[in-house]
Parts: sequence; C-alpha cells; structure tokens
Amino acid sequence: MIRRIINKVFGRKPRAPGSGAQILPLAAHGIRRDQLDDCALKVCETLAQAGYKGYLVGGAVRDLLLGKTPKDFDVATDATPEEVRRLFRRSRIIGRRFQIVHVMCGRETIEVTTFRSNGQKETEEEDERPTDEHGRLLSDNVFGSMADDAARRDFTINALYYDPAREEVHDYFGGVADCKKRVLRMIGDPDTRFREDPVRMLRAARFAAKLDFHIDPDTRRPVATLAPLLANIPRARIFDEALKLLLSGHALRGVHQLRAEGLHHGMLPLLDTILDDSTGERFINAALKTTDSRIAQDKPASPAFLFGTLLWPQVLQRWHALESAGEKPQPALFLAMDEVLDAQRSQLAIPRRYDGMMKEIWALQPRFEQRGGQRPYRLLEHPRFRAAYDFLLLRAESGEVATELGEWWTRFQEVDEAGRADMLQADSSPKPRRKRKRKKPGEAAGGETQPA
Repeated sequence: MIRRIINKVFGRKPRAPGSGAQILPLAAHGIRRDQLDDCALKVCETLAQAGYKGYLVGGAVRDLLLGKTPKDFDVATDATPEEVRRLFRRSRIIGRRFQIVHVMCGRETIEVTTFRSNGQKETEEEDERPTDEHGRLLSDNVFGSMADDAARRDFTINALYYDPAREEVHDYFGGVADCKKRVLRMIGDPDTRFREDPVRMLRAARFAAKLDFHIDPDTRRPVATLAPLLANIPRARIFDEALKLLLSGHALRGVHQLRAEGLHHGMLPLLDTILDDSTGERFINAALKTTDSRIAQDKPASPAFLFGTLLWPQVLQRWHALESAGEKPQPALFLAMDEVLDAQRSQLAIPRRYDGMMKEIWALQPRFEQRGGQRPYRLLEHPRFRAAYDFLLLRAESGEVATELGEWWTRFQEVDEAGRADMLQADSSPKPRRKRKRKKPGEAAGGETQPA
C-alpha cells in the first residue's frame, strides 16, 4: 500500500526489462534527416523548440531501416494532446478512448501521439488493469514515458524511436538487430501479450507476409492454442485488420500465411471451403495477385471488389444449388447473393456500404454471356461495367468461364463501331450444319465396313 501511494504521488521509474534504450548513432542505423517527410520533420522540430520531445516512431523507422519508403510518418511526444493542439494551427484532436492529434500540412496528415503506458504495475499482484476472463485488456489508456510507450508496443521492430535532431535511434528491445535478421519477435511474454490483445496474432501474420520476415519460434508457439480467442474480438476490429492485410500489397502471401498459422478461422473462415476447391483457389489467388500488382503500381484498389471476390465462390455454389432445386437463373442468383451476405455478417462483418457494389458486380456476370443485339452496348454503358469486366477476367483466368468470353469483351472495347458490328454479326450468325454422310448398308460408325 505504501509503495502504491509513493508511486502515485512521485511517479515511478520505467519498470520492465529493456526500459533502458540503446541509443544508436547514424553510422549504426543509416537513417538520415533528409529521408524524412518534410511535414513530419517540421512537427518534430516544432515540438523540440517548444521544449517537448518529438520522435519519428514505429513503422516509419522500421521501413527506413529496411530501405523502404514509408507510407505514413507518425510522431510520438511527451506533450499532451492539448499542448500539441496549441502548437499547430492546422490540427485537431481525435479519439475518445485515447486522444491523438492530427497535424495537417497541405494534403498530408501527421499523427501525433502522446507517450502511453499500458498501466502495468511493478508486480503481478499490484496489476490493476481490467481484463476479461481470457486475459484480454479492456483498458490501457494511460499516459507514460517513452520507455513505457516502447514496452506497450507489440513487436521489437515497431518499438524504435528516431530523433531527427541528432539522427539517433532509441532502441529499447533490439528492434534494429531484428530488422537486420528479418525476424518478428514479440516484446514480453508472447502468451500474455496475445491474451491481452488477440488481434496481435493477426498482426504477426500480416507483418511477416508484408515484410517477408520469419516469426520468432517463441512468438509463434502460443498461436495455435490461442487462435480461438479471436472469437471474442469485435467483428469490426477483425474487419479492419482484414482490410489492412488485403490492401497491404502482399495480400496473396498474407492470406496463405493466415492459413498456415491457423488464423483464418478467426478472420476469413470462408478460406477453408475456397482453398480446398481448385477453381475457387485459382480465382482467389488471381484476385489477390491482381490487387497486389495494382497497389505496387500505386493504383487504387476497391475494398468492395476485394470482398466481392472472396465471397464469390460461395455465391456461385449457392446459385447453382438453387438452380438445381428448380429456381430460375436470375432469381436464384439474387437469392444466393442475399443468403451469402447475411451469413457473413457473423464472420467478418463487412460493412453494408459495400453491399451495393458487390451485388452489382455479381449481378452483371450473366449479362456478359448475352452478346446479341443491343445488349453488349447497354452493358458497356453500365456504371459498374469496368469493375464487372475485371471480375469476368478473373473468372476466365481461374477456368470458371471460357477464356474466349473474356477475350471477346476485351476486343469489343478496343475496336471501332464497324468492328463491333462485325463482331456482333459473327457472333449471331447461324453456324453451318455439318452434312451427315449417309452410311452404306453394313458400314460401321468409323467409316469402316463391318465384316459380313
């Protein structure tokens, strides 16, 4: 009790192992100031001039160490959100559970977070952090020191702080060495940390796929046992993590990494049925490969299109089942779409705002088979034609439909009006019937005369 009072009144020193940072000079890490985003650099300098600490943190430092260009530059500071807000005219405080500040520079936004602590006490007996019956943390929103902030992060490669003023990296848990060894290692006891937040298991699979790292054996060991804990996580969080994986630029590797770790049951349970079917597997692999290629080329990727591809094998299976039961093709397709979308609500919780686009893409697929009269022209004018056409090409690539169908629609878009008219005429022309040769008495089917 006395220790608790002293800690509350006078504060406490950073506890956990690794609380003392190794400070690495430029020669040891190679990250230069001029590699930083101008806006992130300006934020750090403004904080320093006001007497606060300002460090580039997390993924940006990791990516620079790996020779990659960071997509986002986040800053960590000892200033409170209100103090940060007062320093930057174009800024706003967001968040309810834990406030952060968005600082705007032109079209760029830098996320500035105050150092956080996980609220853990020096001994397990003193730990008053609220958890559920499985050990999942229900709240850890407490300000702390930089050492506290590093200790509450998940992996060593994400607990790195870069000081642009001195071009130094503060490394609390050997993250720089792990980057060089390309190993993903949990900070602290993996069993405890995964129980605190089971989503960390999904993050481990995503980072391993994205960075082409191998997961440290001690970090991987509890995953098989703890994977069922993902069922206790709100579906909205699972969806957010799934979206990050699918839009990471390494979705194909990430999905297979999920399945290898046995984590797809908690994120994408539909992978079991899809990847066990050769056509479904080819379709999903083609879709993910195309998405990864688009992201590598800085082209946009639609979440609705992506989830539409993941659900299509189930829609197709249900569509055929309803047809076999006597339902007409078009009503059967719409019934299948509704049933599959309703069923996935309890699995992945895809937001309803994506339903419209997915349904339009699916509903247009049978119309690609209709290549007579004015129907192809009307289909070309549909607002979702391009997305539906891309979807058709994936179906053709996987062998679900004939390759010729995709090629026909590709040519139909490329040729002029006269060429389109010729294509439609050729497609609608009656095919000449083969004349059957009358058999002579005693002649067999192969043209040979049967022996008498």
